[in-house]
Amino acid sequence: MRAETISKVGLGIQRYGLVLFLGLWGLAKFTPGEATAIQPLVAHSPFLSWLYPAFGLRGASAIFGVFEVATAILIGTRRWFPRASAYGSFASAGMFLITLSFLVTTPDVFAPSSPWGGFLMKDLVFFGAAVFTGGEALGAVVFEPKRVHGVVVA
Repeated sequence: MRAETISKVGLGIQRYGLVLFLGLWGLAKFTPGEATAIQPLVAHSPFLSWLYPAFGLRGASAIFGVFEVATAILIGTRRWFPRASAYGSFASAGMFLITLSFLVTTPDVFAPSSPWGGFLMKDLVFFGAAVFTGGEALGAVVFEPKRVHGVVVA
């Protein structure tokens, strides 16, 4: 019983830690300082660098911000909408995979003077948290059998 309680507390910390992290960092993406700060990472990404010519520095950062805040909100709905929470967690897991790719696409990311290596490596933990919370939320979804005219069909 005690281990189960500790696990539930840990899961709550993990889930709502993700919500807090994504929400705060997402809101920061709307500031000029954060938009400029992430530029070296995004500019070298084969997945995201196209956003700068299309939307500009602040526009691309705002897109990231909207995505991060939206996933935070979705993850936070676990109690009422576990399926939506699972989708939010899995979407953030995809985002963390992309940010982890910066470890190989950003020049000199592990140089002693670079602030990026350690900063990005934390996303491995966030990736695991997102996958775990997504799986837990998906497991809480009640799957109703499909019915046609009141008859259960396979």
